[in-house]
Order: sequence, then structure tokens, then C-alpha cells
Amino acid sequence: MSFQPDDETRHSLTAAHQKAAAFLGLVCTGPPIFGTSGTTVGRPAENTWLRVSRSSRRRAPRPSGQGALGAEQLIPASVPRPRLHDTADWTEAGWFYQADVSELVGPAASTTQDLRHDPGLDDGWWAALKDALVGIAQAPGTKTTLRQTWVEEVFPKYLGIPAPASVERVTGHGDLQWANLTARPLKILDWERWGLVPVGYDPAVLWVSSLLVPEIANRTREEFADIFDTPAGRVGQLIALAEMLQAADRGYYPGLAPLLADQAEELTGIVPPRGAGPGPVR
Repeated sequence: MSFQPDDETRHSLTAAHQKAAAFLGLVCTGPPIFGTSGTTVGRPAENTWLRVSRSSRRRAPRPSGQGALGAEQLIPASVPRPRLHDTADWTEAGWFYQADVSELVGPAASTTQDLRHDPGLDDGWWAALKDALVGIAQAPGTKTTLRQTWVEEVFPKYLGIPAPASVERVTGHGDLQWANLTARPLKILDWERWGLVPVGYDPAVLWVSSLLVPEIANRTREEFADIFDTPAGRVGQLIALAEMLQAADRGYYPGLAPLLADQAEELTGIVPPRGAGPGPVR
């Protein structure tokens, strides 16, 4: 989901970014770029990117083997991503701040999580993405993304069907949407959610995020048909749809809402019980 930070958060993140840059000896240029989570800010510094995030103080210190640092340590080097150069963490005024200095890469394929225009990807890009997901799956996942208790809640609420008794999992990125992928060449960004994800969930997130651009949505289904056409892959698709329907119910992705509902009905044969129209914004 995409959040816009309020003025207090922007001020706090900007001040934290300035503090991190000074501590790490970086000179940043250009305007601050606030992430789609609403809790991060980044700026370039020569050939690197300094990203600072803010979370509850109870999340300190960084969990071992998780997030950007864990990805740098455990994800195979063959997986295309910005390499991490340095980190700095601190707590202040009830918040836990994490600063990551990584390789500066090209712009994302989309400025929004949901794709609005065809980014013009060639066959090599799709092949590289498939290889990357195979590479990620080789790493040991140290946390579970989208827990079973959440699945049990959202399936009847947003899909109108019982949740599966268990979910088959594989190590994955956990947030494989268009604002986290570069196009020329492929780099996979933002490793905060990586871990054990439902089988098929990563490509399914890419698919549901593409529904406004049918040619890309269809290409995604074609490329990952070998996963989607399995029982576990079908569950992964349903989980991605339920997550996006939940977001739509909270007021996000209004353009995607009816398309998500249509795809959910096609997979389940049941009209989603909740309208996918705007709901209260979290």
C-alpha cells in the first residue's frame, strides 16, 4: 500500500537523513524522495543512495538476517539489486532510525506501486526476473511475511472463501511491485519484507499491480504460468488479491478495485463479499 507522510513525519525523516549523511560523511544532492511506505526518505550522494527509515523504538536493534542488511548477507550475489555499502542505526525520541548506503541505480519502472504505463520491457528483462526469483528462493528466509493468522482473516472477509489450512512457502522478496523494479537493467529494490512468502506470491503481486496495463498483466501470467497453474501458486494469487482488495477497501488503488474483484471472482467463482470501493484510509 502507498502512504503519504504527514508534515511531522517529513520533518523528522528529513532531519534524520541529514544526521545520517553527516555521520557517514556523505554529501547528498537533489530533493528528498519519500518512499511509498510513508516512513522512508532517500537522496543520492555521488554514486550511492542514502535511505533512512523510521519505525517504532521497540523494533531496535535490526533483526538478524532480515531487511536490507540481511539481504546483503544472505541473498545470492547473482540476484540483481543495489549492493549495500554501509549502515547506521540509532534511537531518538521514541523512534528507531535505520540508515542504509547502497549502490545508486536507475529509476524504477513506475513511480507508483500499481503500473500505469507499459515500461517497454524486453524478453531479457523477463528472463532476468525469473532467474532472480529462483536465486532468492535459494536463500534461507528468517521471517514469515504474511502470517497464517492474517490469511485466515482476509480470505473470508475479502474473497468470500475459507482460508487454506496451510500455506506452502518459499523465500521471496515480499514486495515485488513496479516501484521496486528498475527496467534498464533489472534491479530489485527495497528488501524490507523479504523472507518466507507464499509460493507464487511474488509474481502474483506483480500481476495484480499490472491490471491497469493488460498487456503487462497478461505477460506476467504467461511468464509465470508454471507457478500460477499449480495448487500452491493459485493460493499465492488469492493471497495477493486479498491483500490488494484489503488495500482498496481502505481507499487505496481505486482504479484497480473493480479489476481485482473481477479476477478474484474468476479464480474462486464467488463475488467478493465486500465492495472494492474506497473505504477509510489508514
